[in-house]
Amino acid sequence: MNQLLAVVNVLGKMIMVFGLTMLFPLGLALLINDGAGWVFEESILMTSGIGLIMWLVTRRYKRELQTRDGFLLVVLVWSVLPAFAMLPFLFYLPELSVSMAYFEAVSGLTATGGTVLTNLDHLPLSINLWRGEIVWLGGMGLIVLAVAILPLLGVGGRQIFKAETPGPMKESKLTPRIAETAKGLWLIYAWLTLACIMAYRWAGMDWFDAVMHAFTTLGLGGFSSHDASFGYWDSPLIELVAMFFMLIAGINFATHFLAWRAKNLISYRSDPEAGWFLLIMLACCLGFSLYLWFVGIYTDPLTALRYASFNVISVATTTGYSSTDYSVWPIFIPFCMLFLSAFCTSSGSTGGGIKMMRARILYHQVYRELITMMHPNAVTPAKLGKTVISSRIVFAVLVFIFIYSVSIVIMTLILTLSGLDEITAFSAAVACINNLGPGLGGVGPASTYESLTDFQTWVCSFAMLLGRLEFFTLLVVFIPAFWRK
Repeated sequence: MNQLLAVVNVLGKMIMVFGLTMLFPLGLALLINDGAGWVFEESILMTSGIGLIMWLVTRRYKRELQTRDGFLLVVLVWSVLPAFAMLPFLFYLPELSVSMAYFEAVSGLTATGGTVLTNLDHLPLSINLWRGEIVWLGGMGLIVLAVAILPLLGVGGRQIFKAETPGPMKESKLTPRIAETAKGLWLIYAWLTLACIMAYRWAGMDWFDAVMHAFTTLGLGGFSSHDASFGYWDSPLIELVAMFFMLIAGINFATHFLAWRAKNLISYRSDPEAGWFLLIMLACCLGFSLYLWFVGIYTDPLTALRYASFNVISVATTTGYSSTDYSVWPIFIPFCMLFLSAFCTSSGSTGGGIKMMRARILYHQVYRELITMMHPNAVTPAKLGKTVISSRIVFAVLVFIFIYSVSIVIMTLILTLSGLDEITAFSAAVACINNLGPGLGGVGPASTYESLTDFQTWVCSFAMLLGRLEFFTLLVVFIPAFWRK
C-alpha cells in the first residue's frame, strides 16, 4: 500500500502540472472570445484541484521511486491523464459519451490521431488547439517531460524514464544525468516544432493552423482542424512541408540530439535505423506512385507521385493525415501502407509500431537461423552497424513481436465479434495498436471512429494504450509477481 501511495503522490503532482497545460488554449479562447473559455476554466480547476488533493493526502508517503514504481506510474499516467484531457470535450460537447470523449483524449495523448469528432471546421479554435497540444505533449512523452521537472519536485526520474522510453535498447545515455537528457530531447523537439510552424506559415497556412498542425506533425498524431485534413488546402507546397517534418519526426530524437550537440551530421550516418527508414520511404513513394499511374488512378505521373508520397509517408510514420481518400485506391496499396505503419519509424521517435530497430533485429535473427541450418558450426553474431546484439535483446524482440501479433489477432476477433466487418475490425486493430489513427472500411481516411459502439470504442482505447506503452510496460502490472514484496 505504501508503494501505491508513493506513486499516487507523484501522480498528483503530475496531474496538477497537466492542468496548467490547459492555460494555453484558455488564453486563446479569452483572446479571440470563441465561447469556450469557461470550458478550460472549469477543466483547469477540476484537474488541478484533484491533483492537489491527491498530493496533500499522500504527501507523507513521498520517497525515491524504484523500478516497479516507475512502471506503475507510467501506466497510471497514460490511463488517468486522458480522463482529465477529455474534460474540455465533455463540457463543450455534452452529446459526447464518456467513452467517445476518453477515446479522443487517449488518441491525442498517445499520438494516434483517430477521432470521433466531426465538423472540425466549426469547432472553437481553442478546442482544436487543445487537441493539437495533447498530441504534441504525448508525442515525445509526458513522462519524459516529467523527468525534466521531477527533480524540482523532489523525485528522481531515472526509473520513470527507463520505463517510458520506447525501443529495445534503453540503457544508453545521451548525457550523464537523466534529467539533462530529457531536457535535451524536449529542447530539440521544441525547436523543430517552431521550425515547422514557420514553414507551414510560409507555405500558406494561417498562424493558427500552422501551430495546430506543427503540434500534430512533430507528434506524428495526425489530428487536424479540418474534416478534409490536408485536402482542405490542396497545396503541394504545404504537403511538401508536412512530408519533410514527418520524416524528421520519424527518426530517433536521440540522433537529432547528438547531431545538434556535435554540430555535424555524422550521427545520422551511424544511426542503424535512419538510413533504412528513409530508403524504404523513398522506394515505396516511387513504387506506389508508378503503380497508381500505371493502373490509371492518376493520368499524370507527377500527380501520382504527389498523392502517393504524402499519404504513404503519413501512414508509414503513423501520423494519419490524408490528402485524398486512399481507401478507394486498389486495395493492395492501402494494405501495404498499413504494413509499413508497423515497422517504419525509428525507436525514440514519436511514431508507433514495432519500430525499425526491432524489424532489423528480427531480420538478422532470421538470417542467422538460415545460415545455421546450412552451417551448424558457423558463428554469425547479429549486428546493428558495428554493435553486436546480445541474445537477451534478440529474445526480447522475439517476445515483443509475438505479443504484438497476438494482440492484433485478439483485438480483431473482439471487434469482429462485436459487429464490425472484417476489414474495419482488422484495420482498426492495426491502426490503434500502431498508433496510426485512420484505418480502412468504416474507420478509413474519409470516416471517423464515431460509428463505433461504446464497447468498441473502449476496446480501441485500450489498444492505443497497449501500443503506446509497447505492451510490456502495461502488461507487467497485471502479473501477480509485480505486486509481491
